[in-house]
Amino acid sequence: MEKVPMTAAGYKALDEDLKRLKSIERPAVIAAISEARAHGDLSENAEYHAAKERQGWIEGQIAEIEDKISRAQVIDVSKLSGNNVKFGATVTVVDEDTEEEGRYQVVGEHEADVKAGRISLTSPLSRAMIGKEVGDVVEVNTPAGVKAYEILKVEWI
Repeated sequence: MEKVPMTAAGYKALDEDLKRLKSIERPAVIAAISEARAHGDLSENAEYHAAKERQGWIEGQIAEIEDKISRAQVIDVSKLSGNNVKFGATVTVVDEDTEEEGRYQVVGEHEADVKAGRISLTSPLSRAMIGKEVGDVVEVNTPAGVKAYEILKVEWI
């Protein structure tokens, strides 16, 4: 069974999402199904079918989150250090063409949110940066062509 690396914050977010699905969403959809059943003929009851579809989605989400949690490898970023980029590092890079700076934390797949500065361990930029250190230049294949980034700073926040 393959471990799923994640930060402590990512684990906490998954756990909260799971609790919300089980304690709020699941009971709400069960109530909606019961109410729709009370309306009679289920074969032509759109409310019933929509509620059953929602129930299937919720149960799928619960199963997926429980699977991730069971395989979680929680990594405490505050205990990490070093000059090389690895999981959990917050890396400041500069685009060599545009001189535009970016700051990204390398996180697990489900935690990724580019707008918040968190990129997946499996993203092209992360894969290019892993193992590199300050001063190294990494090249990344993008839809717009190859982009070069220089690593300016590696932090453990």
